[in-house]
Amino acid sequence: MIKKILVSQPQPSSEKSPYYDIAERLGVEFVFHPFIKVEGLSAKEFRAQKVSLTGITAVVFTSRHAIDHFFQLAKELRFNVSEDMKYFCITEQVALYIQKYVQYRKRKVFFGSTGKFADLLPTMAKHKNEYYFVPQSDVHNDEIKTLLDSKKLHHAEAVMYRTVPNDFKGDEPFDFDLVVFFSPSGVNSLLKNFPDFEQGKIAIASFGPTTAKAIRDAGLRLDLEAPTPQYPSITSALSAYIEQQNKAK
Repeated sequence: MIKKILVSQPQPSSEKSPYYDIAERLGVEFVFHPFIKVEGLSAKEFRAQKVSLTGITAVVFTSRHAIDHFFQLAKELRFNVSEDMKYFCITEQVALYIQKYVQYRKRKVFFGSTGKFADLLPTMAKHKNEYYFVPQSDVHNDEIKTLLDSKKLHHAEAVMYRTVPNDFKGDEPFDFDLVVFFSPSGVNSLLKNFPDFEQGKIAIASFGPTTAKAIRDAGLRLDLEAPTPQYPSITSALSAYIEQQNKAK
């Protein structure tokens, strides 16, 4: 019987979230606790990478975290972000977030339509004279660097923020019937917080193939995986799974 579900993401801000609909319709409780959190590097840690912001004319943003920590570090480093700086963003949602720090002007903000960096590349290639800077997480691969090199674009990358475990309090009971993971880092965080974790009857769900692989690699049983053609979202998959499990009981 599934009654209490741990979702490793922040609590939804909208009352119209599908999670609340599932809770009311199926009589279950959702607890939201991100297993990971993002923190920025200090100016000293950034300087240790020996990457200078001097001369950059364009910044590539792959997430809102990248935006926050770029402008935060720029301020700490006393780097003056030029009003003529151009911004290339992975999606329109990321692009709109720039308004938190600078005036949004279409002539200097560009974004992709699919969320894949490769689809943003043709736009960047039209601006061959820019010096691109890419703020990165400590968890990244060389895909962006390789693609920029393929177009012979002048660029630099540096880590500006990192993912760390968001620890549970020592007195918090782990009394969940189902746990939902969204990243490999979340799986690692669970095992760090509970080194003697035994899955037993606890069901585990994942969103995304890399998360599913991390769960299996950790020796855990994966009971529910999304997305699938039938259930493209984690909430639709959860709804069907909980209903099926509780009906069986």
